[in-house]
Amino acid sequence: MARPSIFGGDGVFDYIVVGAGIEGSSTAYRLAKDNKSVLLLEQFPLPHSRGSSHGKSRITRYTYVQDYYMAMMPENYRCWKVLQDEVGKELFIKTGLLCIEKNFGEEFQISRGLLVKNKLEFEDITASVACSRWPGLKFNSSYGMFIDKQAGILRADRCLEAFHQIFRKNGGVLKDSEKVLRIIPGTMVTVETNKSSYKAKSIVLAPGAWSSEVLKPLGLNLPLKVWRINVCYWKIKNPTDFQDMSVFIDYSGTHHIYGLPCLEYPGHMKICYHVGNNHIDPELRDAEAGGRQNDIEILKKFVQEHFPGLEPQPSIIETCIYTTTPDDGPVLDVHPVYPNIVIGCGFSGHGFKLAPVVGQILSDLATGKAPSFDISHNRISRFNIQNSRL
Repeated sequence: MARPSIFGGDGVFDYIVVGAGIEGSSTAYRLAKDNKSVLLLEQFPLPHSRGSSHGKSRITRYTYVQDYYMAMMPENYRCWKVLQDEVGKELFIKTGLLCIEKNFGEEFQISRGLLVKNKLEFEDITASVACSRWPGLKFNSSYGMFIDKQAGILRADRCLEAFHQIFRKNGGVLKDSEKVLRIIPGTMVTVETNKSSYKAKSIVLAPGAWSSEVLKPLGLNLPLKVWRINVCYWKIKNPTDFQDMSVFIDYSGTHHIYGLPCLEYPGHMKICYHVGNNHIDPELRDAEAGGRQNDIEILKKFVQEHFPGLEPQPSIIETCIYTTTPDDGPVLDVHPVYPNIVIGCGFSGHGFKLAPVVGQILSDLATGKAPSFDISHNRISRFNIQNSRL
């Protein structure tokens, strides 16, 4: 049963969260556990694959080149464990993360240095030892490597479902197939959808790739770009060549290449390029194929050079969406004019692992509390933008 709002009345909630992807769901979960009346709205029928939170697997890791994100990771790990215990299902698989960079480059050095600084567990490993451990690999001694020993795989679909389950258990109301058409600011914010109208003391906007569509009518033009990402799965020739393989990130190129043992398709490995080919309208995600093969050709070359234990062509190609900012950092802030409208967007392909802390931060902003983490790097004011009606 839905918890009654302190404000009373049908369609009136303490808080409304727009967007039931991983960030919005984590926020709604946190607010509901704080004994609030919460409505979580999702425009598509759940579960769906239209946004950025679907699929069975995501990498999680302590390794970062930004210390302010690394500082969030212990709490993220703790919260994932709490959620796992709450639902009684495995949400995290510990595999370790193999970090790779040619010529022991800058990102390799910075991320390793931060692990040392924060006294986090890792293992230095040579390329020859790594290739002996996993015979399906091929790297020469010019590549620096270390293993973030606490890293692994989040079972993405289970994580999202778990947030929804505990949210409902704590009295939260989740309505899918309900698209937000209009948001009317005020002391009580009004949210009009294709089915009804609701009011709340404060709302949190976490609409993913649809953030610009939702924010522009509120006079806020953030520098967001939506990219279509090809998610590629590569068939393993001999399973013993990748026995107990860790997840990995190779920092060597212009953009990262990352991979993980496949939960989606047995006998395959998931290897992807951490950038898209072209900007898209999320409503027309698959309508245009322009540039579709550019990243796949880069991946083919990478696999042929460094993963001879895989077939050189991807067996399966699926689609995901990144919504990026110029600095690849998310926006976690309140609207500059309407302080009871909170915004979380632009997670740039690395937000899933941060979701528990993001939920804490956005719920703190919605309830008027000071966040427990440094979000100075995530404020809207870091962008030099001209906004209408502000």
